[in-house]
Amino acid sequence: MSETPTHLPVNTWIPVSWQEYLQTLAELLNVEEKHYYYKGHMRLEMPPVFSDHAQDYMTIIFGISLFTTLKGISATGLDHTTFRKPKLEDCQPDVAYYFQKHPQSVPSGTKIVNLNRYPAPDLVIEIAKSSLLDDLGTKRSLYEDLGVPEYWVVDVQNTQIIPYVMGDKGSKRVHESKVLPGLVMGILEQALRRSRETNQSAIGADLLSYL
Repeated sequence: MSETPTHLPVNTWIPVSWQEYLQTLAELLNVEEKHYYYKGHMRLEMPPVFSDHAQDYMTIIFGISLFTTLKGISATGLDHTTFRKPKLEDCQPDVAYYFQKHPQSVPSGTKIVNLNRYPAPDLVIEIAKSSLLDDLGTKRSLYEDLGVPEYWVVDVQNTQIIPYVMGDKGSKRVHESKVLPGLVMGILEQALRRSRETNQSAIGADLLSYL
């Protein structure tokens, strides 16, 4: 199991208090590390180093940007932003979006989005390779509790998108986005597969013919 510079294990949930969690984050101030807190446990993740992870990350953002622009949907995307319910939950998803009524919900320059003050993002996305099982499990429960309406897990290994619609009774898998009506996951999955063999401009041309 790999460890951080503070000798804490990564990619696993560790039981800690909220104050211990904040202290750990203070010690990791200059380290590029993702962090989560849920049900009295902390999880740290080292930044991915795989090119296919980066390709999928860019392809998904590109696809959503094209779709929202073509459909006239107001959208604001946030990259590796911390969303927090103090003393309860904390997360740093790969990508989060606010749509329609919420695109200007979080003021520019906000370092940590306090979800006791601001609404939860409409869509949260995790790009998963080594973290796939956790993204499908514990993190999904975390985002349910935070009140996120829709959650996508991008399975890098299988170039697949696993989308969930969240509700009071848990989450349900879907094939078409509910927060972006008309966006079918199969279109984005095709773009992910194409990204393995061609450039982003060609992918954009493909997406324009389908969206």
